[in-house]
Amino acid sequence: MANFVRRAACNFLNVGSRNFSVSAPRHAKVSVLGAAGGIGQPLSLLLKQSTLISELALYDVANTVGVAADLSHIESAAKVKGYVGDSQLEECLQGSTIVVIPAGVPRKPGMTRDDLFNINAGIAKTLADAASKACPEAMLCIISNPVNSTVPIASEVYKKNGVFDPRKLFGVTTLDVVRANTFISELKGTPVTQTQCPVIGGHAGVTILPLLSQVEPSCEFTDEERAALTVRIQNAGTEVVEAKAGGGSATLSMAYAGARFAFALLQAMNGAKNVVECSYVESDVTDLQFFSTPLLLGANGIEANLGMGTLIDFEQEALEKMKPELSGSIAKGIEFANK
Repeated sequence: MANFVRRAACNFLNVGSRNFSVSAPRHAKVSVLGAAGGIGQPLSLLLKQSTLISELALYDVANTVGVAADLSHIESAAKVKGYVGDSQLEECLQGSTIVVIPAGVPRKPGMTRDDLFNINAGIAKTLADAASKACPEAMLCIISNPVNSTVPIASEVYKKNGVFDPRKLFGVTTLDVVRANTFISELKGTPVTQTQCPVIGGHAGVTILPLLSQVEPSCEFTDEERAALTVRIQNAGTEVVEAKAGGGSATLSMAYAGARFAFALLQAMNGAKNVVECSYVESDVTDLQFFSTPLLLGANGIEANLGMGTLIDFEQEALEKMKPELSGSIAKGIEFANK
């Protein structure tokens, strides 16, 4: 897919700098739900640097007042306030432009994303319900795993409350793209900041499909390299969980990826053109109801779904292989939301 992305990552550091500017900036309120957690804190730190954010609202069940006080000492324009517990959730969300949800328990060694379902599904449902009522027009970006199920849960909640807009609901799969770009650069020696690989499907195991045939700059892979690199990208989360040996999951890289996606949305909402990111959304690209592909972002969220492009045989086979698992995860989320 030619020029698949003019990605927000190329401007990632500039977004937080004093030199970044756009005409008539739309000063945004961004709410982070789960802001005191392992992802939420570094994510909030990165968001605090953006000149496009005028207000940063931090919510969690505990400790957000301290996190907000800490971040408020940073010399950037965004005002920071912490909110704690159910009684303050609505106030946190009111007037939000973007809501990012990293809330939930992290993976531990031996756990799959599906093992997290019973805990994190309930959290995602509760927070999506609150957002659908307090700020139904906001962009909703879900990080909470398992994303393959939590996004369908949020979709059902918004539909039930009569406010669903498929252009504004995103499962943040950016970390898969970030990892693919990094690993390809390491293997092939391409400049990491210029390496671009679309990743389609879902956000767990075999449902993650990097389209190595569409990498820019173009790279040649042997069959063995393609297979091994695909598996490494699919299992990269487990790589971090095992390396931390019980000390957590991929929190820092996920915070980076979450901020990158939020910055992409902010840039698009402020009139930047050709802003493209992969994300897990309601889709008609395949026969699956939800699917991640490159998306052209605009002022109102998704401006166009750019699809998958032409797949080689390896990728087509991997696509068919993932479908039963991804379909099951989607169905599980929808069933949970409608209990």
